[in-house]
Amino acid sequence: MSKLSLDRILQSQGFGTRKYCRALIEDGDVAVNGVVHDNYKTVFDTTDLTLTVFDEQWPVREKVYIALYKPANFECSRKPSHHPGVLTLLPEQFTWRDVQPVGRLDHDTTGLLLMSDDGPFIHAQSSPKRHVPKVYQATTAEPVTQALIDELLAGVKLHDEPAPLRAVTCVARGEFQLEIVLEQGKYHQVKRMLAAAGNHCVRLHRSAIGGLALESLSLEEGDWCYLTSEQLAMLAP
Repeated sequence: MSKLSLDRILQSQGFGTRKYCRALIEDGDVAVNGVVHDNYKTVFDTTDLTLTVFDEQWPVREKVYIALYKPANFECSRKPSHHPGVLTLLPEQFTWRDVQPVGRLDHDTTGLLLMSDDGPFIHAQSSPKRHVPKVYQATTAEPVTQALIDELLAGVKLHDEPAPLRAVTCVARGEFQLEIVLEQGKYHQVKRMLAAAGNHCVRLHRSAIGGLALESLSLEEGDWCYLTSEQLAMLAP
C-alpha cells in the first residue's frame, strides 16, 4: 500500500465511502498511531500503521486473512437466502472490504472457516489441485462399523462424479463418531459419501484445514481472529 492519504487509507480498510471517511477524519474520530488527525489529505506510510476509529484500534492490513469458528445455521454466502450470512459475525468494514468465505460449509455444519479479501489466496485454497486436507468430525445416525470405514477408504461412487471419492484417512472416534479427512472439497461431500456407504450424517464439524487446527486458535463459536504468517503457512498441504 505504501504511502497514501488518510482518507484513502481509511477507505481501503473498509470504513466506508471516501466521503464518509473524510467526514470521520474531519470530526476528529480517527487517530493514527494514537494521535488524532483531522486533515484527510495528510499522507502516511501504511507500514506498521494502526488506526483508532471510535476508540477501537485497527492495524492497517493490505489484505486480511481470518479464521472464523462458524456456528450452525449461518450461510457461507454474501447473499444468504434462509439463514444469516457468516459476514454478519464479522465487523461491518470486512463487508466493505469484500471479504469472502474460502470455500463453503453447509448452513448446519460448524467449525473452521477461512475468510479473506485476497482473491489469489481464496482461489488457491479452494482449488482441489492443491490437495489441502480438511478434517471433519461426523456424527452418524447408525453405528460406525469397520465395513463403513473400509468402504469410505476404498472409495464410494456418487451419481454426479466420474470416479469414486475416497477418504484420505477415516477413524472411528466413538460408536456414532467418525473422523474423516478429505482433499477434494466436493459439494456436501462428507454427507453424500456417508449416505452412499449406507449411513447418514446427523452432525458435521470441520476441525482442521491443513495443519491448522481450530482448537489451537482458542475461539468460541461465532468468534474470529486474524491469522499470522506462521498459521497461514500451516494451511499448505
